[in-house]
Amino acid sequence: MAGEDRAAARKPYLAGGAEFAALYNVKRLQVSQWISRDQTLGYRYSKIISGSPYWLLQFVKGFGETTPRPKHLNEAELARLVKEQDPGYWVGEVDQLPPLVGQTELVALFGLPSTALLRKAVTTGRLRPSDYTLSGSPIWLLESVVEDAPALQQGARTVDWSLDEGVLAALRAGTYDGPGARIIPRGPAAKQDK
Repeated sequence: MAGEDRAAARKPYLAGGAEFAALYNVKRLQVSQWISRDQTLGYRYSKIISGSPYWLLQFVKGFGETTPRPKHLNEAELARLVKEQDPGYWVGEVDQLPPLVGQTELVALFGLPSTALLRKAVTTGRLRPSDYTLSGSPIWLLESVVEDAPALQQGARTVDWSLDEGVLAALRAGTYDGPGARIIPRGPAAKQDK
C-alpha cells in the first residue's frame, strides 16, 4: 500500500445521519423525521452507501436556513467534522462525488461470502483503513481499494480477491444497483411498503 498516496488523498466532505444530527444538536431520529416530512431534505443530496444515506456536507451546512423554522448549525461540530475529513473538498451536487463504497459494496465487488473477511483484511493491514468513518460505518474511495486489489490477490490463501468487473464498472459509472444501493425500510415503514 502506498501510505503517502493515502495521506494525500482528497475526499469530498460528507455527513452521515449521526453527523447530521450532531451538526444541529438533535437526536439522530430527528433527522429521519425531517426526511419523512420535508422533501427538501430527502435523499437528493445524499449518496446511498451500504444501505445508508451520506449527505453532502455542503447541503447539511445550509439545511437549517432552508426550513420554515430556521435551525442553528453547531459551528464547532462543523469545524471538527471538516478537520476529521481533511484533506477534503466541498461538493455541491451528488453527481460530483467520486465513486464511494462501504462494506456491502466491497463484499459484492470481491465476491466475498461475508463482511468478516473484509474486516479481517482491514485489521491485518492487507486492505487500507477506510477513508471515512461516518455514523460508525467505514467508507472508502473506490479507486483506493482498486489500487490495493493486486496486493490482496498476491497475499490470498483461501480467498481469490478478484474484482468483479461488472460490479466495478457499475460503481464507477454510478449505476450500481446491487446490495447496499438502496435504503431498506425497517420497523413500521417496512410494514407500510408491503
